Amino acid sequence: MDVLLGQDFAVAEKDRLYRCLDRILEHKQDLFIHLQQRWKDLFNAEFDLLLYDLTSTYVEGEAEGNPKAKYGYSRDKRPDCKQVVIALVVTPTGLPLAYEVLAGNTSEKSTLRGFLDKIESMYGKARRVWLMDRGIPSEALLEEMRVSRKETFYLVGTSRAKVKQYEQKWLDLPWQKVRGSVEVKLFPKDGELYVLAKSEGRQAKEIAMRRKKLVRLLRKLRAMRRSCPKRDQLLMRVGAAKTDVGRAFGFVIINLPKAGELVTKETFTFRLDKAKLKEAEFAWRPLRAIICCARI
Repeated sequence: MDVLLGQDFAVAEKDRLYRCLDRILEHKQDLFIHLQQRWKDLFNAEFDLLLYDLTSTYVEGEAEGNPKAKYGYSRDKRPDCKQVVIALVVTPTGLPLAYEVLAGNTSEKSTLRGFLDKIESMYGKARRVWLMDRGIPSEALLEEMRVSRKETFYLVGTSRAKVKQYEQKWLDLPWQKVRGSVEVKLFPKDGELYVLAKSEGRQAKEIAMRRKKLVRLLRKLRAMRRSCPKRDQLLMRVGAAKTDVGRAFGFVIINLPKAGELVTKETFTFRLDKAKLKEAEFAWRPLRAIICCARI
């Protein structure tokens, strides 16, 4: 920017640009309209397929000057910090169309309806498809989209309750290969099309990643048992190892010394839960279940 304006580089200094955001806030809607036209001119962008999701960013301190900073579900794993939620609509190529900064305790299910209205007012009603995580729309809003927004379609992760409800019916359906190692099962129900998809390639990748984490975890646990630290130190190290390996931690059964006990090879034991690991790797389960409104 400094080159374009023929100015010193400080003209585009980070904090200076941040301060400008307050001044352009009142022009946000006009900027959205401007971007819409630029996306069309430069990239021949279309707006019949949109991706909608929420993210969050946390702040250190009390953020007393920011009324939207609230404690809420932290995607950054920082529930101790206040945050704001950012809702964003983008095209499949990643071009942003609209956003809102919401209070940090905003529920995902309460955000979608406003964006449906906003996009329709900006880009008109059209045969448009929305792609979303399963936590974003409520069942009531999906029903509204089916009934009153007949030109609005969606592709959204199936709720766990419905996966469980129809699981037995899906088991009886044949798999259909769509490409390479990807297979699907299709199940139409009440104007929606449930799509179960599995990928042998993705499954192999997940197994390899899980086993790599397990090897790292077991190596750390063996090192702890050799050094036999004090109990409080042991608990901290085990906690750090759990954070490091994530869900893989659940495949190891660990017995920790009780309060007041010394850390020995008898009081601190661990073993791999082979039955649980085998079930996770070889039991039938779709790696992804999604539901889309097909207007059947």
